[in-house]
Formats: sequence, structure tokens, C-alpha cells
Amino acid sequence: MAHGPAKSEVFAQLGEELRCVRIGQGLSAGELARRCGLSRSMLSRIENGQTSPSVDTLQSLAEALEVSVARFFCRRNGRPDLSFVPAGAGIRVDRMGEVAGFRYELLGHLLSGNLCVEPYLVRLQAGAPPFADFQQPGLQFVYLLSGRLRYRHGARVLEMGPGDALLFEGRAPHGVEAVLAEPVSYLAVTLAARQ
Repeated sequence: MAHGPAKSEVFAQLGEELRCVRIGQGLSAGELARRCGLSRSMLSRIENGQTSPSVDTLQSLAEALEVSVARFFCRRNGRPDLSFVPAGAGIRVDRMGEVAGFRYELLGHLLSGNLCVEPYLVRLQAGAPPFADFQQPGLQFVYLLSGRLRYRHGARVLEMGPGDALLFEGRAPHGVEAVLAEPVSYLAVTLAARQ
């Protein structure tokens, strides 16, 4: 007797398609959640395949994205992911727990495979307070584009200038401990296994 895909696989595929449509339209998760009357955490659980949305929720999402509900059930087998973001066209992201003065711009997103890769352009506004207590699973890559700063990772503090790079485990407390010269901007890439 042939069996169809497991429920968890269906939820994961639905979530991937939803995220693909949202990102393709240049919408942040927060904006789509607001349009649909959902919490950001609920939208995140749907996009990550952790929960099954109701039919009403699917309809609300489809209407907000101006697509049919059937679009979320399209299979993209054999189609490799590609993310191209023209200069200046990254998606402004309001990250949960975002520190005042730190501005995040998502520069790409791939939906296939078991690895989640999120590249951000981070800009510190003038006078932004330092913050060195970020913690998240996975690996972090930081490449300083402009300015000078002291960056903390655990007990270690490094002085960084343009062109300097860091690669480290993100579970240790880390972040900008002090701004030495403005304006500060850096590329931050998070690499983690999908949950």
C-alpha cells in the first residue's frame, strides 16, 4: 500500500513555499503577520513546518500575498535555490530582541536543504549603544565593512577595522563592545541547522 508524504513533510513544504512567496514579494515576516492578524511567532512556526495552519489562516495568508491557496502546495523538486538581491534592495528586518540603533537588512535566503543561511548587512546608527550579549545556535561570520570597533566573543575582545573577519560559535555571548570610529557597518552571516 503506497503512502503519501508524512504530515511533518507536508507542513515543511507548505512553510517553505509560504516563505518563498513572502520573500519573493519583499515582505518581512513581521509585515506579513500584521497583514494577516497573526503573531510573528505563529508565522515563524508555520514557515518552519512546526505547526499546521487552519484553512482560514491559509486563506488570510494567500489574500495578503495575492496568490491562491494552491500556491503554497506547489512542489519545487529539482529546482535549485538562488537568491539575488540588487544593491540597496535588501529587506529591512525587525529582529526579535533587536537592539536600538542596530539596523538589519536581509541580503538573501535559501529555502532548500537542512542548512539555514541568513546574510545580513548590519548598520549602526550614530550613537548606537554597544551590545555584546547576543547568543544564538549555529555559526556566525562577521566581516567589518566600515568603521572601527571592539567585538567581544565570550571572554575575548578583538579590535576590528575594515576588512577584518570573525567566524565563531554563536552560543557564547558576543557582539559590539565599543564603537571606536563611525560609521560602522558589517556583514553578518548566520549558519545553522534547520529545526
